[in-house]
Amino acid sequence: MLNIVFMGTPDFAEESLKAIYEAGHNILAVVTNPDKPKGRGMKLIPSPVKEYALEKNLRIYQPLKVRNNIEFLDEIKNLKPDVICVVAYGKILPKELLDIPRLGCINVHGSLLPQYRGAAPIQWAVLNGDKETGITTMYMDVGMDTGDMILKEKVEIGENETTGELWDRLSKIGANLLVKTLKQIEEGTAPREKQGENFTLAPMLSKEMAKINWDEMDAIKIKNLVRGLNPIMGAYSNLDGKKVKFWKVNVVSVNDLVKKFPELEEYTYRIKGLAPGTVLFSDEKNGLYINANGGIIEVLEIQGENAKKMSINDYLRGNKIQAGSIFE
Repeated sequence: MLNIVFMGTPDFAEESLKAIYEAGHNILAVVTNPDKPKGRGMKLIPSPVKEYALEKNLRIYQPLKVRNNIEFLDEIKNLKPDVICVVAYGKILPKELLDIPRLGCINVHGSLLPQYRGAAPIQWAVLNGDKETGITTMYMDVGMDTGDMILKEKVEIGENETTGELWDRLSKIGANLLVKTLKQIEEGTAPREKQGENFTLAPMLSKEMAKINWDEMDAIKIKNLVRGLNPIMGAYSNLDGKKVKFWKVNVVSVNDLVKKFPELEEYTYRIKGLAPGTVLFSDEKNGLYINANGGIIEVLEIQGENAKKMSINDYLRGNKIQAGSIFE
C-alpha cells in the first residue's frame, strides 16, 4: 500500500478520501482549506474532507496558503509521501510541492481532459448542454490541468440532470477511478498520455451569468442555465421588480401546451408573436408556462424573493402570477 498525503475540500473530494482510506492506503496527512464562517451566527464550519479526517483520526493541515509557505512544505517533505492525491482542493500548487512525492502528484478532474480544464468542469458541461462527460486522473504539473493523463471514465449526462446530481455521480466515479489509478501506479503499470493542444476551458462561474436573458437565449439554453446553476446559485429573472429564481424547468412546444390546455388553441397565432419572457399560462393546479425563443418554458420548481424554493404548484397557491406578465 502507498503512503499518501491527501489534499481536498468539498464533498466531491471526501468520496475520494474515503475510497483510498477503505482501500487500505496509509494516509499520512489530510490537507484541506480553513474552516469557513456560515449562517447567521457565522459559526466556523469544517469542510467535508476535514469532517471525515476527524472521524478517522487522521492528521490535518489547514494552511491559509500553500505557495511560499516554507513551514508547510517542510512538514510535507518530512512525511515522505509516495503520492500526493489532489481532489478539488481549491488552490494552485507550487512546483516545490509537486516535486515532493517520489511517484508524483495525482489529480482527479471532473471532465474528459483536455476538455474543460479549470475550476468548474462539471458545471460547464451541464451549462453547455453536453451529452457526455467523465472523470480523468492525471499527473499534475505547474499548468492548469495540463499534466499527463492516466485513466478516464466516460458517463452520459441525463437530459434533465442538474449540476448537483452530476456532481454526486462523478464524485463516486472519481473515487473509484482514483483507487484503480493508485493500484496501477503501485504496480508500475499506469499509462501516461499527453493531452495535446486541442483543449477547452472551464473558468469559475460568476454571479452575473445567473440572470436569464430572455431576448438573447433560446428555450434550451435557458433550461441548461437552470440545470447548470442548480444548486450553486440558481438562474433568475425579475418580475414586478422582484427576483425570482428558477430551479427546475422543462421545455415544451406550443402544440404540447395546446394539448394540455385546449382553450388556448385559438390563441396559438398570438403566442408566436409575444415577447420572450411573457407568461402564457399561470394556474396553481396546472403550473406556469413562459414564452421563450424556440419553445416554451414550463416551470417546475421556483423560489420567490426572500422565500424558500418550492414546487410551482405550491408557489402559485400563495403567489399569483398573471398571464401576460413579462419576466424582465
